[in-house]
Amino acid sequence: MPRVCVFTGRRTSAGWQKVEKGKRRDGGVGNKVKGRTKRMVKPNLRKVKTVINGQVVRVYASTKAIKSGLIVKPVKGAAAPK
Repeated sequence: MPRVCVFTGRRTSAGWQKVEKGKRRDGGVGNKVKGRTKRMVKPNLRKVKTVINGQVVRVYASTKAIKSGLIVKPVKGAAAPK
């Protein structure tokens, strides 16, 4: 199952990790990029129960979606619809 937020669409993305060298003294111009390697940036996902179309389902949701209130949590102790 892919690691994708159902509400915001956040997914694993690629980026660069840079190694820098050099000092900004003695007439230098500061840090220079010495090397680059690819890295994966993974979203902060949680598996939560939520109500979608009247059904309680477990989905991956990003913490940004949880904090912003995009998720409708099910009522605890309520009888499941039959």
